[in-house]
Amino acid sequence: MTTDKKSLFFSRRVEWLALIGITLFALAIVVLPVWIIQPFKPQTARGVELSYNLRRWSPLVTVLSLASAVFLVASLWRGSRRWWTKAFLLILLIPLLASTWFARQNHFEWMFNPLASAGYVKANEAAFVSDADIVMAVDSNGEAAAYPIRQMAYHHLVQDTVGGTPIVATY
Repeated sequence: MTTDKKSLFFSRRVEWLALIGITLFALAIVVLPVWIIQPFKPQTARGVELSYNLRRWSPLVTVLSLASAVFLVASLWRGSRRWWTKAFLLILLIPLLASTWFARQNHFEWMFNPLASAGYVKANEAAFVSDADIVMAVDSNGEAAAYPIRQMAYHHLVQDTVGGTPIVATY
């Protein structure tokens, strides 16, 4: 191989590695929060913090990854002579497109199935809650609310306003 062919081969290899690395990184930043926060799995404060940080940055990172990948695919496309190489380049764009779309979805809501229309009653009217039931209680600005664990175990979260403060009670 001549020096020009070697440098071209090396350059194309670096482009392929960069394209594969970008694809894996974009997938990781979207998949890791889903894997870290799973229903019925113990979670740590650090894991939840990491998950929400990844979730916050994933829309920007996936768009930048997709733009970089399109640039690399265009560069590699010009030098590709085989149909299967071009097909593989297009196949690599599919997970990038999927992660870019998924980064804009609220997958936490999909996993935790929030209660769509929560009904509220005064404590003395809550016939469906017995004295033996465990509840989560919130007290804010002199107003209190209680959420039965039996119901929270399925829905995992409910949006409410207690004492004029919007909250999301989670379990």
